[in-house]
Amino acid sequence: MTVTAEKTAETSKTAALVTKQGTTTIADTVVQKIAGLAAREVSGVHDLGGGAARAFGALRDRIPGASASAGQGVAVEVGEKQAAVDLQILVEYGVAIADLARSVRRNVITSIEGMTGLQVVEVNINVSDVHLPGDEEPAPSERVR
Repeated sequence: MTVTAEKTAETSKTAALVTKQGTTTIADTVVQKIAGLAAREVSGVHDLGGGAARAFGALRDRIPGASASAGQGVAVEVGEKQAAVDLQILVEYGVAIADLARSVRRNVITSIEGMTGLQVVEVNINVSDVHLPGDEEPAPSERVR
């Protein structure tokens, strides 16, 4: 695709959000969930969020009827036509982090732009930890005795 064709496609996507018939506004939480799900789809990403967020998520998973937060470990800023994403990820041991970050960034951008029509201007990735094989976090009830 040429640069001109790319810009035309980009403009037509964002133009779909603002038309003569009205404006479509996309909530931050929508973009946050899309980014979280897209990041988790990439092989090598063990989990999203820092230690406290993951511990809270593990506790929430044990409550009947509670649902996991797709936006855990994801912060977004959403404007009228653009979005920026910050991810905090836990990677599997042995995965090339630079390659993983490139794959996560590409998948997040593709998913958000394809679903929302917003232009993603940046995806910042903070690798907070490495998950070691057999290094499962104990359930909260197992920690406190």
